[in-house]
Amino acid sequence: MEKVEVIKVKSKNLKIKPNMPDYGKFCRAFSFKSAENELGWFKGKKLNAAYNAIDRHVEAGFGKKKALVWIGEKEERILTYEDVMNLSNKFANVLKKYRVRKGDRVFLFLPRVPELYTSFLGILKRGAVAGTLFSAFAKEGLVDRIGQSEAVALVTHVSLLDRVLEVKRQMPKLKHIFVVGGKGGISYEKEIAGASDKYNAEPMKKGDFAFMLYTSGTTGKSKGIVHCHYAMLQAHLTAKYALDLKEDDIYWCTADPGWVTGVVYGILGPWSNRVTQVAYEGQFSVEKWHGILRKYNVSVWYTAPTAVRMIMAQKRNSEERKRFRGLRYIASVGEPLNPEAIKFGMKEYGMPIHDNWWQTETGGILIANFPCMDIRLGSMGKPCPGIVAEIVDDRGKAVRAGVEGNLAIKPGWPSMMKTIWKNEKKYKSCFAGKWYISGDRALKDRDGYFWFIGRADDVIKTAGHRVGPFEVESALVAHPAIAEAGVIGKPDPLYGEIIKAFVVLNPGYRYSNELYEDIKAFVKKNLAGHAYPKEIEVVESLPKTRSGKIMRRVLKAKELGLPLGDLSTLERY
Repeated sequence: MEKVEVIKVKSKNLKIKPNMPDYGKFCRAFSFKSAENELGWFKGKKLNAAYNAIDRHVEAGFGKKKALVWIGEKEERILTYEDVMNLSNKFANVLKKYRVRKGDRVFLFLPRVPELYTSFLGILKRGAVAGTLFSAFAKEGLVDRIGQSEAVALVTHVSLLDRVLEVKRQMPKLKHIFVVGGKGGISYEKEIAGASDKYNAEPMKKGDFAFMLYTSGTTGKSKGIVHCHYAMLQAHLTAKYALDLKEDDIYWCTADPGWVTGVVYGILGPWSNRVTQVAYEGQFSVEKWHGILRKYNVSVWYTAPTAVRMIMAQKRNSEERKRFRGLRYIASVGEPLNPEAIKFGMKEYGMPIHDNWWQTETGGILIANFPCMDIRLGSMGKPCPGIVAEIVDDRGKAVRAGVEGNLAIKPGWPSMMKTIWKNEKKYKSCFAGKWYISGDRALKDRDGYFWFIGRADDVIKTAGHRVGPFEVESALVAHPAIAEAGVIGKPDPLYGEIIKAFVVLNPGYRYSNELYEDIKAFVKKNLAGHAYPKEIEVVESLPKTRSGKIMRRVLKAKELGLPLGDLSTLERY
């Protein structure tokens, strides 16, 4: 490896002693079994993730503590732990009224409003399976997720209702649509107003399903990753040790609960550690975000590299660090954090930004730069307590230090996905021998730090979002001018990657700026706003295998000027 820059941890520079003061010593003494004592359990070794997030703290006398400070565009709401408990109890009773049963899927298609948080917990209390959807999803995305999961109920906002109603017939299992903020469907507000705030969370087995999130694949439609109630243990522990959350923290996770980070570290993990959370409904701006950090005295901030790069692009003044007096810890997730961003954190906020690694499939942070550790700039860090990570070759055999291979995890951690919804074959393919194969390429240095190399598949990470090429290609070929499309991720200093599309036009069409704008607008109607191609190149043909599969790696190699590799399976190009 090339020479690595290191930020040394000095105890005198830490504002507060970390929850894990010594990484090696702590990991040697750790076991998940003993850590279970940190959660609240019911008889028969049963639990409920929502009970652990909220209700047990109310029972312990912390009901009046602020749980959520919600910042809207025009108003602010504060919910205590008791408020969140009561509102989630009410929604659990609403679901009971409408005969939603244990195991039924209930989806949330909402902006980042308080009802999103309380409804999610209410679903878990009922014993149903909660699914969250990013509010930018277009109607095709709704059918792929709500329809495929066979959800029986949906909570949405009046501003999003038309999208749902347009495809309602394509989701025959969807019986109940609760609408927040206006008319149409079942009035959420009326149902909540008439419901009891008393509800005992359903005792669930460790492996009972709790929530599911859809993530885009590379060769097919999105797949539903399902997690169980026992995943709460990993959420609790990693929020405590990787994010270093303490009871008196004011914590802000900028991720939307439509994604896994917003669920695990914007709902479950932080509240399990009894912190006060800040949630912001609006769009990104440096001034607004920095204003929130200052006004609400945020002490722990969990954000994305894209956001950091956007702040960097504004050429902020390092003197501003003096205004963030409450801020003591910053972490980042979503894509690898480049060394320049970590250095910027030191300059702008007076502290480094701590990168960590995990996936929707892993359900929680598995590798992290902990506050007690020296930071090797560009590294993912070291495995969390209880996690056995390794770099293995394609036969599942560990490789020596410094050699690139497959990032693999020993199965059995609490938040490991339980299944891929209705796709057991795909689920089983994620495991080889004694390992879960993450699909990421990485290496491990001699001191146990892990280093991300890249994805083994074609998933594109743009602005912190994961986008499957198949979804974009499908939207493109639906345009009357496009016959075929191939999509890749192209490295970009701001977004991590941008989406570039290679398209073959139908006869009678010629490429122009007007056609590009029309294609862009067309795709935006069918996909989330972050998923449209920022670059489109017209080609005569696409590289394909003899079976007709587009070889995206060839497109990417030519775009970046890299070796094309083995072309023996190519039909033509």
